[in-house]
Amino acid sequence: MKLVTFAQADGAPRPGLLQDDSILDLSKLGFADTLDAMGKGADALRKAADTPGQSSIPVTEVRLLAPIQRPPRIFCVGLNYRDHAIESKMEIPKVPTIFLKLASAVVGPGDAVRLPSMSKQPDYEVEFAIVIGTPGRRIPADRWKEHVFGYTVLNDVSARDVQLATSQWILGKSFDTFCPIGPAIVSQDEIADPHNLDIRLSIGGEVLQHSNTRELIFKAGELISYISAVTPLQAGDIISTGTPAGVGLGRNPQRWLRPGEVMKAEVEGLGQLTNPVVAGE
Repeated sequence: MKLVTFAQADGAPRPGLLQDDSILDLSKLGFADTLDAMGKGADALRKAADTPGQSSIPVTEVRLLAPIQRPPRIFCVGLNYRDHAIESKMEIPKVPTIFLKLASAVVGPGDAVRLPSMSKQPDYEVEFAIVIGTPGRRIPADRWKEHVFGYTVLNDVSARDVQLATSQWILGKSFDTFCPIGPAIVSQDEIADPHNLDIRLSIGGEVLQHSNTRELIFKAGELISYISAVTPLQAGDIISTGTPAGVGLGRNPQRWLRPGEVMKAEVEGLGQLTNPVVAGE
């Protein structure tokens, strides 16, 4: 299943299931939003999808939004690909490096990323993201799948000069529009092995990042266990697992985002997340 949030014309956001070139409107089947849909579970969604007589809306008639408009929390993992830690000239972490992105930074596929005038070093970071479906605390690493609804693509856009001016990364990661997510939340049953997925980011056809999730230092079970030992995970929480090498910060010469560019972030099986870059205030 591919769970999405969509809108028609200037209408309100609605939850849906993406089915090939059409969308099943879940709001007409009693689901308030994607958080509500995940809370009711995959079986309820499959039943809704199999209900006869349901009409679908062509994808061409809607606008896809961020699948979760305001996630409860967005946990991000720093330096979780060995090659990215090396290019950043930082020590390979012995425990996960966790920071937050503010939910106010979330935008969806096709939305513009606005570059703030106070930063001269805006950067891109394609990431494989885990979406929690079932709440839990102190989750054993070998039972992580019981708490995951699915996966999505996240672009951890970062203002490096703001981020690295202090040891606290949150504000440099949380400028308005700095958290594109989408296009859908793909249920975990559709992904045979989340730790063997091709991941890449390109701008203008040039591939700048290309790796595989098998290169993650801390895998999904370790991350979920570690975070939930500190704070109970909630339905709709996102854990963005880190970015591979090739970011602008690690290049020689360094390469920063520029207005007029278009970023395409991709994770195998999860789709493409495309966002134009524009000048901000």
